[in-house]
Amino acid sequence: MLSGGGARGAYEAGVLRYLLEELPLRLGHPPRIDIVTGSSVGAIHACFLAAIAHRPARAGDRLARIWRRLSLGALATLRTRELARTPLRLFAGLTPRTLRRRERALPDRIHGFFETTPLENLVRRSVDWRRIGSNLAEGRIDAVSIAATEIATGRVVAFLQARDPGAAWRHDVSLVARPVELRVEHALASAAIPVLFPAVRIDDGYYADGGIRLNTPLAPALRLGADRVLVVPLRRGAGEDGDLRASARFAAYANPLFLYGKVLNALLLDHIETDLARMREVNHILERGERAFGPEFLERINKTARHEAEHPFRHVDDVVVRPSRDLGVLAGELVAEPGRAARVPAWVRLLQRALGLAGESLEADLLSYVLFDSVYTEPLVELGIEDARRQEEDLARFFTD
Repeated sequence: MLSGGGARGAYEAGVLRYLLEELPLRLGHPPRIDIVTGSSVGAIHACFLAAIAHRPARAGDRLARIWRRLSLGALATLRTRELARTPLRLFAGLTPRTLRRRERALPDRIHGFFETTPLENLVRRSVDWRRIGSNLAEGRIDAVSIAATEIATGRVVAFLQARDPGAAWRHDVSLVARPVELRVEHALASAAIPVLFPAVRIDDGYYADGGIRLNTPLAPALRLGADRVLVVPLRRGAGEDGDLRASARFAAYANPLFLYGKVLNALLLDHIETDLARMREVNHILERGERAFGPEFLERINKTARHEAEHPFRHVDDVVVRPSRDLGVLAGELVAEPGRAARVPAWVRLLQRALGLAGESLEADLLSYVLFDSVYTEPLVELGIEDARRQEEDLARFFTD
């Protein structure tokens, strides 16, 4: 399960680099991944994994190299015209429909504050999209699911490509499975952070970042039958920072850009703790039931579930590889270093000043989502590799049948 978080995805690339390049030396073979789910930047990585399943050797190095070499100035630019138009668009939204000009044909994008065409082209080139279907047909992987938020309804849509045509689940209005042949548009839609990046049109609807409702897509993996899950969230564990930065945060809350970064954290990063806690509680309930009523307890309740056309219960083991550092704090520290500051585009320095970060190493959550530059991404790749290395024993057990 691969999470979203914009430029924070470099950490995820580091974890994947470890899984594809170093862990096989311990296992004696590449790790077998049956189901891969992703949201936002994690959706792009999910498609990458599905596309290289036939040839995983050196794929981790290639992915890490892409992230290590990013240059923000060449990939994304701030659309100052969009910033200027925002008040006008808000006013236009209050204008009676009869006074507006006749609606034009629907565009393929609803623009955000950043022009991201070069970044989108990089995603298009970096994944062999045709190979996903081949790897599914050859049994190298069973299913790929990427989550996006349907703007018109606010519901989560899981775009699903699976080896089994009947893999799509039903009877879940909060998480709609939509079988498709995955294309670059599905991944870009999943990665469209609200306001910042363009929302993407697919068929007759517009989609934005899947992380708004389902940032670490545990539910699709469970719906598809996973009984072991490897989760890569892009936020440090809740409560690990203590009160060290509480006073600085309190002083910064009046800054709307600082506050927007915290809102993005709440929308995109916080859900997985609740999902994991719920899954583990179900495991505990099943274990207590088996202790109280014997080993046939699970089979008996699943017999009822099958009769009622519900998903069967099962024990689900998990391993979580999460950042050992706060990635927002790290972004603030890196751009504040004198040796690195000269390497970032002028508009980033402007954003630093707007956030109150000039000359300081305060946490920079908003910047951590948009800093697609080696100044930030290269250290994140290394952090992902190091954190995965520290959990080698857990990962080796996870991938050993």
